[in-house]
Formats: sequence, structure tokens, C-alpha cells
Amino acid sequence: MGALFPDTDPRIEALQIDLIRRMPPWRKMAVVESLNETVRTLAISGIKQRYPQATAEQVHRMFAEMALGAELAEKVYGRVR
Repeated sequence: MGALFPDTDPRIEALQIDLIRRMPPWRKMAVVESLNETVRTLAISGIKQRYPQATAEQVHRMFAEMALGAELAEKVYGRVR
């Protein structure tokens, strides 16, 4: 297998891959859950920076549109008011 990350030493990358492969499934799921929460937090922070006057409901709706796409967000949450 070629390098996944060209800026990472191949020996370190091989070690990382080996550690991930040996992780129990519950731990892999916990890592993914943590990464998802981090991405969600960063996205919401970005929305709040761009729209400082937005209400919590508006921020939630903008995040939904970002995560789901406009069409699905409208189906789930209704039209933007």
C-alpha cells in the first residue's frame, strides 16, 4: 500500500494503521463519534462567527442545511422563516 499521508514518515504511518487495525470495534466507534462531535462543534462555531446575531434556532437550522443539504433540511425542519 502506498502512503496515505505524504507528510508522515512511512514507519509511523504503518504503526498508526497497525494500531487502528488492532483496536476493538467499540473503540473505533468511540473515535469516530469523537471526530464527528469535533466537526459538528467546529461547523457550529463557524456559523456563529459568520452570523453573530443568529438565534440558537437559526444556527441549528443553518447547520442542518449544511449537514443535510437544503432540500432534506426543508423536508425535516420545514421552510426557513
